[in-house]
Amino acid sequence: MIGIAMDTAVVPRSTRERLQATLRRNAEALSPRVLRRTLTELQAVIDPAVSEVEGGRRAEGVMHWYARATPEQRHDMWLLMSEQFTSDPQQVKAAQAQYARAVGTPDEAAAEVLFRRATVSPRRRLLQRFSAAPGGIRFLVDVRADMQHQLRSDRRLRALDVEMEYMFSTWFDVAFLDLRRISWDSPASLVEKLIKYEAVHDIRSWADVKNRLDSDRRCYGFFHPSLPDEPLIFVEVALMDEIADCITPLLDEAAAPSDLARATTAIFYSISNTQSGLRGVSFGDSLIKRVVETLKGEFPKLKCFATLSPIPGLRAWLHKNAAAMLERLPARQLSELGRALGGEATAELLLAAFDKPLELDAKSPVRQMLLRCAAQYLGRELHDGKPVDAVARFHLGNGARVERLNWAGDPSPKGLKQSHGLMVNYLYDLKRLDRHRVQLAQGEAAVSGAVGDLLF
Repeated sequence: MIGIAMDTAVVPRSTRERLQATLRRNAEALSPRVLRRTLTELQAVIDPAVSEVEGGRRAEGVMHWYARATPEQRHDMWLLMSEQFTSDPQQVKAAQAQYARAVGTPDEAAAEVLFRRATVSPRRRLLQRFSAAPGGIRFLVDVRADMQHQLRSDRRLRALDVEMEYMFSTWFDVAFLDLRRISWDSPASLVEKLIKYEAVHDIRSWADVKNRLDSDRRCYGFFHPSLPDEPLIFVEVALMDEIADCITPLLDEAAAPSDLARATTAIFYSISNTQSGLRGVSFGDSLIKRVVETLKGEFPKLKCFATLSPIPGLRAWLHKNAAAMLERLPARQLSELGRALGGEATAELLLAAFDKPLELDAKSPVRQMLLRCAAQYLGRELHDGKPVDAVARFHLGNGARVERLNWAGDPSPKGLKQSHGLMVNYLYDLKRLDRHRVQLAQGEAAVSGAVGDLLF
């Protein structure tokens, strides 16, 4: 007899179903009774009969409950906020019909306003009440950070996440942010935040962080009034007389400071976002612009603004596309590459050779191939009109161009693992930023002549 496999996966009940039930099922954290009580407490926060002050006080009560709740109980509260605070579909439908009838008449503008109001969910009002409570902004940012690892596995949370991102984009608009320099003289608690949140080049010691805040360095962060001691994003800058091609000297704690009188170049070598709860809220473009303006005011001789950046997605992309890159080579170059690999030029042999980049001399066909692949990856690989590499997407989207690839730019284990040691300079040519953005919107990233020569 042939057995038939049955799908025994348990489909979770919606909060609507759970609110109408009497008993909890399977691994549900909150019983129906406690779930109803939690919903009542959330609804009380936005009760139209209470003042903003009273609404804020009630929000504080929910915040205290959340602080003591288990991860599973918190998940249930997110579900309530996402599923139970939606726009009234009948009101939306009626307002939409009224607007459709008013199009082309003197009542069109008023009907549009009414339609927009009808589509605003009570969820937004709930978030506003939480934001007005003491510590409310911090609470909401942390809530969204808590949610991030659940979003892929539970699409029911998507509505709440999108609403929070929209509200944060308003509350954390750059007009409300303060640019502050972080120096060795800053409070120790702030310097510790720098150590904690550094995401590009790990800070190894206090000597390391002191080196990054030395006289020839600058570090700036954006701060919000509701989070006065917490940088939202920060950038580390080295002041030099040329574009850096390797991260090792910049992180050398024993190196003497550069001569600021000769500094003509600002190298942005690390940019770190600190709040995962603010994912999707863009600060970087404005941060770089503000820092450039600040540096030009302090150092009028600065003419060149560039980055020394990692290429975090290169290795993974190569493993998927090495064969396709080989197919683009002319027969003669493919033959030369095969001889260098000790056999036929296959993706397997090529990837194995890429894993020993520091052994390749300047004339090696394998080295040249890796540089060509990196140029193609950064300069031509787009998805939905945007570079596939996250760092390239950030800088090219801000109007920079791919200026130069640097062999052994990061020979650390991390650098070798993510990009076979390659690093890249993105150049911010202040007179061509808009032109480069337009070029990218048309489907082509801006690259220098030297990088363009490497493209397939």
